[in-house]
Amino acid sequence: MVSLMQGRLPINQDVLLMQKGMLARKVRSKSWKKLRYFRLQDDGMTVWHARQAGGKAKPSFSISDVETVREGHESELLRSLAEEFPLEQGFTIVFHGRRSNLDLVANSVEEAQIWMQGLQHLVDFVTSMDQKERLDQYHDWFQRGDKNQDGRMSFPEVQRLLHLMNVEMDQEYALQLFQAADTSQSGTLEGEEFVEFYKALTKRPEVQEVFENFSADGQKLTLLEFVDFLREEQKEGERASDLALELIDRYEPSDSGKVRHVLSLDGFLSYLCSKDGDVFNPACLPIYQDMTQPLNHYYINSSHNTYLVGDQLCGQSSVEGYIRALKRGCRCVEVDIWDGPSGEPIVYHGHTLTSRIPFKDVVATVAQYAFQTSDYPVILSLENHCTWEQQQVMALHLTEILGEQLLSTTLDGLLPTQLPSPEELRRKILVKGKKLQTLEEDLEEEEEEEPELEAQFESEPQELSPRSKDKKKDKVVMCPPFCTPICCQIMVQAPSSKHESLLFPKQKCKPIMCPSLSALVVYLKAVSFHSFTHSREHYRFYETSSFSETKAKSLIKEAGNAFVQHNAWQLSRVYPSGLRTDSSNYNPQELWNAGCQMVAMNVQTAGLEMDICDGLFRQNGGCGYVLKPDFLRDTQSSFHPERPISPFKAQTLLIQVISGQQLPKEDMTKERSIVDPLVRVEIFGVRPDTTRQETNYVENNGFNPYWGQTLCFQVLVPELALLRFVVNDYNWKTRHDFIGQYTLPWTCMQQGYRHIHLLSKDGTSLHPASIFVHICIREGLEGDES
Repeated sequence: MVSLMQGRLPINQDVLLMQKGMLARKVRSKSWKKLRYFRLQDDGMTVWHARQAGGKAKPSFSISDVETVREGHESELLRSLAEEFPLEQGFTIVFHGRRSNLDLVANSVEEAQIWMQGLQHLVDFVTSMDQKERLDQYHDWFQRGDKNQDGRMSFPEVQRLLHLMNVEMDQEYALQLFQAADTSQSGTLEGEEFVEFYKALTKRPEVQEVFENFSADGQKLTLLEFVDFLREEQKEGERASDLALELIDRYEPSDSGKVRHVLSLDGFLSYLCSKDGDVFNPACLPIYQDMTQPLNHYYINSSHNTYLVGDQLCGQSSVEGYIRALKRGCRCVEVDIWDGPSGEPIVYHGHTLTSRIPFKDVVATVAQYAFQTSDYPVILSLENHCTWEQQQVMALHLTEILGEQLLSTTLDGLLPTQLPSPEELRRKILVKGKKLQTLEEDLEEEEEEEPELEAQFESEPQELSPRSKDKKKDKVVMCPPFCTPICCQIMVQAPSSKHESLLFPKQKCKPIMCPSLSALVVYLKAVSFHSFTHSREHYRFYETSSFSETKAKSLIKEAGNAFVQHNAWQLSRVYPSGLRTDSSNYNPQELWNAGCQMVAMNVQTAGLEMDICDGLFRQNGGCGYVLKPDFLRDTQSSFHPERPISPFKAQTLLIQVISGQQLPKEDMTKERSIVDPLVRVEIFGVRPDTTRQETNYVENNGFNPYWGQTLCFQVLVPELALLRFVVNDYNWKTRHDFIGQYTLPWTCMQQGYRHIHLLSKDGTSLHPASIFVHICIREGLEGDES
């Protein structure tokens, strides 16, 4: 069995050396550094570890779990130990999802290079494997079922494997399948014999039934039969004829079938299991939306307290938070900056026990990772708590580290009439924060200010509060260089005096802001919210307000339409309640319904709320920007998120939940337990549309359960709706145990026979776990004769 995998793996000296094993130091913190023996297993796909060579080993990770491998100098933990361990001997294994990184220090630079190169080689190989190769990974199950690791599988081992695979099967039927596959009559299954057993086990009678409904001879689909299927069931319309030829060429395994333009049952199944047969419309995967509209017309993937990778009170602050957020598509990240030692600003959650990281490290990380996932602009939401001196240092780091990436003036040097578009701001980093004056005043000063005044402006602090209303009586002047942020006094010049030496204390000064930092805030000036009327009368389109989740939800209930109109011309940011000390999340849907663009999430915390967030931003290339529906981009919109009325094109959704495939157990260590799966379909949207329904549970079958139940939903505003498909393990004693889920926008859903490929609680693939459904969307509400 092993040779099957090795036969597919390209020969690589690093991989062979990894299979001999390596003693390395596993590092979790400055105080936890322990020697462990790591070895790549013979299957080339799993790494095990033990306390010492020859010791009792246990699985450490699978190659399919690994996202990438980083060098030692890229790890903040290994950098902090640079005096103890050479960085050249260290490396970091980064996993998909929210699993913690694995920092290792090898005994030599050569060993570190072997493992870094070998691991990356295997990761690249797994990533490049096509769908058929992934489906053919029989060796994974073989390795788990072959308990004594002799390369053969006896019938008792097959029975054990069936429990591992979540299958409860009649012993006599299992024996029949076993004997049919045992062509050598050796009493064990080896190599291709196990492959045949696995194929017999994974037959799909429900797919064969669909196939035979359209096939005249039950053996193949002719081109015309396949076109009929695509047109009638898959709702492909006029493009069905051309698409049929493409799909046959792509998925028919036999060359003769491709030549004759026919599709076999194997080819039909391959199509249904592919991206083309997925519930998510592949046309929505790349960037397909208009990216030339103003920023306020888009939902923006946003992160709250991005530096935290744990809770809000004692959690760890780490640049890893920014790396993960940016790589998952976040385009707005938050930075809380406070005065740090040695004149260097630090980032942490103020007045808590969370750890601290240098601001310059955060900026350098953003510079490196900002545009790895998306070219569209990144917003740095600054929560500035620093003194004037350290604000100067902040401005210096931003300008020097970000360089050309930083947007420090309007795009054309002119006063804009609306916010620029994501397209215009490609590969630019924007600063959101407090600003001393208006953009108009900034541009006037750039044109009129003399060099010596410019120099004075850069070297002296200025009062942050609004200028005095009575300009005839009092003239606010710049604070002297020796003042402190909290206790300095505003000095006023006597109207009769011509000398600045005659200064009198006026009032206590508010915290001051460094002009050089203020100047970096261009299109995203942070202002306090008072009321929608006040904003409309006093604020400009480039000014943005932040709302706590409680305040925002209250405004939606009290003045939902006014909030919608406000968000049609100005950006809003919503953040989680301060009571969420465990870094839990709120449901972003309610805020999106009102057109709020930057609904900030604790992205480090998995769960329903992050599933919804990931579901919305899965579309449009995962670029972090999703165009809002037209009724949320109109400043005269009559839409009220709490009371949606016509003219919306209401729709009825019929979902037949047919079957499931290879559903995993929540606890894989319990060999004898088998899941009782049920499927729940949840809809999130405006309040009347938010609902859920579920199937009955299937007893003792997680391998190929069959439901065959139809669920019906009626939706008033499909443009705002998201669907979440959840598979749970029925448990009458407690709440059902979670198995997997998949969330997507209503507008990205394909009709017809579709597979839904499940994701874990952490958002990573549970391949090959899926559910098979039939989807039909009808215009109007069921029973509505209008």
